[in-house]
Amino acid sequence: MKIVHIVPGSGGTFYCQNCLRDNALVKAQRALGHDVVMVPLYLPMFADDPAVRGEAPVFYGAISLYLRQQIPFLRKAPRWLTRWLDAAVLLKWAARKAGSTRARGLEAMTLSMLRGEAGGQAEELDRLVEWLTQHEKPAVVHFSNALLLGLARRVKQALGASIVCSLQDEDTWIEALQPEVARRVWDAVAERSADVDRFISVSEYYAQKIRRLTKISGDCIQVIPLGIDLTGFAPAPAWPDPPVIGFLSRLSPALGLGVLVEAFLRLKQSPQWPSLKLRATGGQTGDDVAFISQLRRQLTAAGCAKSVEFLPEFDRPKRLEFLRSLSVLSVPVPAGEAFGSYLLEANATGVPVVQPNRGAYPEIIHATGGGILYDPSRAEALAEALASLLGNPDRARKLGEQGRGSVRERFGIGQMAREVARVYESLSSARKNY
Repeated sequence: MKIVHIVPGSGGTFYCQNCLRDNALVKAQRALGHDVVMVPLYLPMFADDPAVRGEAPVFYGAISLYLRQQIPFLRKAPRWLTRWLDAAVLLKWAARKAGSTRARGLEAMTLSMLRGEAGGQAEELDRLVEWLTQHEKPAVVHFSNALLLGLARRVKQALGASIVCSLQDEDTWIEALQPEVARRVWDAVAERSADVDRFISVSEYYAQKIRRLTKISGDCIQVIPLGIDLTGFAPAPAWPDPPVIGFLSRLSPALGLGVLVEAFLRLKQSPQWPSLKLRATGGQTGDDVAFISQLRRQLTAAGCAKSVEFLPEFDRPKRLEFLRSLSVLSVPVPAGEAFGSYLLEANATGVPVVQPNRGAYPEIIHATGGGILYDPSRAEALAEALASLLGNPDRARKLGEQGRGSVRERFGIGQMAREVARVYESLSSARKNY
């Protein structure tokens, strides 16, 4: 089957869960024998395997997209005038700058993209459709997230393909917008959902949240849990000594790194944990630089700077090495997330996780048995939960082993790819019979 995945790039500066999901899914679908093309938008892709990127150009280049939104006369400028702005070196530079992945301030852009053929980027949509028409004739076009649905109508009309859309963490972007705009964005997503044949949510929690916020029909949303490429994941031969707490995600306050540092300092105050260490990796954007500097000052003032490492490299080999160095992993996102690929990566390495009782975390930990939950409304709860595992290595190892078995049995990318392929096949069969 011919499939096109339309995905937003992150620029490769931080651990992008959606990027990892999309890249792993494309690779697994190719292994199943499908002809799959990945088409990036905005910025270059972050990929564990660069080979999956292919030769498609970056559409809706972030720099020219922003300038065309802010300076309307550029929307009609000849392509040669703005093409140089989409050069890979400039896009990678832009990805490192502050605001490159910040929702606040991009309210007008977000709404304009959802307006699609009626938005300020209509000319770029035409260019994308022209390229797809000339180079690809897919049976399915799979959009990475619902914020891209402004493209779906024109793509569907031009190609006659079935439209599939993944659902994962759109709420993180939308809820960071100005409140009056956020409601308009949810309404626009609901309106554009009419162009989608099937939504795929990574968790039941998130499917229910999307249904509540958009009123999208429950029959249109199918839950297929996230899967990861299990190649290379293996437990460490022994429990780390001294014990190590790990954090794997973008080094951002929004993802709970500050919360974890507070819990770490609380534990370090106890005579039970004089040698305890904290290791964090996952990259950053320009917006995170000042935050990390502030954390370093806080750790220095507490006399704990030498016990904490912020590791700059987070590609696949470095992540595997990092995970094997941990006793426990925690990414305490205050409001929770739609899933959390880091949970699967930690469990696949035999490392237990400690997460807030929010979002999809209860659903995922119940499914894997690879960790414990805590009440984030209590300031001391995370430190207590971490201590309950750090002080009981046998329990921690048992949870890690249970999680590892569950992930290998139920959360491999091969299983996810097969389930997604069945969605494609059912839509193609229905279209043929229509």
